[in-house]
Amino acid sequence: MRISVFLDYDVDPLATAEVAIAAEATGIDMVWVAEAYGFDAVSMLGYLAAKTERIELASGILPLGSRTPALLAMSAAGIDSVSKGRFTLGLGTSGPQVIEGFHGVTFDRPIVRTRETIDICRLVWEREPLEYQGETIQLPAPGGKPLKMISPPLRPRVPITIASIGPKNVELTAEIAEGWLPMFGFFHPERWRNVWGEPLDRGLAKRAAGLGPLDIVAGAEVAIGPDGESHRERARNLVALYVGGMGSREQNFYNNLFRRYGYEDEATAIQDLFLDRKRADAAAAVPADFIEATTLCGDEEFVRAQVTRYRDAGVTNLIVRPIGDDKVGTLKKLRAIVDEAAK
Repeated sequence: MRISVFLDYDVDPLATAEVAIAAEATGIDMVWVAEAYGFDAVSMLGYLAAKTERIELASGILPLGSRTPALLAMSAAGIDSVSKGRFTLGLGTSGPQVIEGFHGVTFDRPIVRTRETIDICRLVWEREPLEYQGETIQLPAPGGKPLKMISPPLRPRVPITIASIGPKNVELTAEIAEGWLPMFGFFHPERWRNVWGEPLDRGLAKRAAGLGPLDIVAGAEVAIGPDGESHRERARNLVALYVGGMGSREQNFYNNLFRRYGYEDEATAIQDLFLDRKRADAAAAVPADFIEATTLCGDEEFVRAQVTRYRDAGVTNLIVRPIGDDKVGTLKKLRAIVDEAAK
């Protein structure tokens, strides 16, 4: 099982970059750079490509509506080239709040748009003339001339990981992508197949053999030591934010996911409290067993057991966000625990 680090995106970018550089020195395999509506991820990925030598780099994630498919492919090829083949293109639909509110693009037909965007990215990397007549994307525009990418990509195929949680999107991910990134901090090692097992299996049944095994990238915040349990409790705030406030009462993907895990009454209570601006009460309403199952915060014995649960659940790439004062020390401890579990 590989280890990835998920970088914070709402803090000083240079300080964040130092975490990635230190992660490479501790033997961490991969670093993911997020993008919401702050700094873009591509700038940081280019900077990290110059500042690192071995660690793999990934966008986690670039929202589909923020760029044309051709620009996504160009950016991916560029980062892959300057990093000497260390890049994975992480894509996701994001949600209406970001796509419509920040980018001014209509959020519609996200599953179809995901498939068509990936089709076009792969045409770009293969340096095929961009002629594509899809349901949401048509290339070239009427009267335009189909072009192919000028620069030969370093690799004819950049790996793609899709961030997905809805059944149809998970099925599509298993069918066409190299990797799957379920919601960070929301992967329940014991209950995940109740939610995603059937769509994942349907997608895998249609998967081309050349794609290889699906890389499952899942994990949560990590803190190892006597104060780990107190950090675990702080994860309640993140869960309450997503289950209660990411979206409207009628449309909240994360609230729906929480319900599919079996926490229907809790999902309603958390959302009601959060939307009533009772955020501390919403966090307190998050079930303790969910927090325990979906974090890597505790003493070494607890984290060791959690690593085993993630591995046994099929996770091939354990993605974490170190918290606490000694992030590098935490990553060193986690590297040792994962290596020990692999023996």
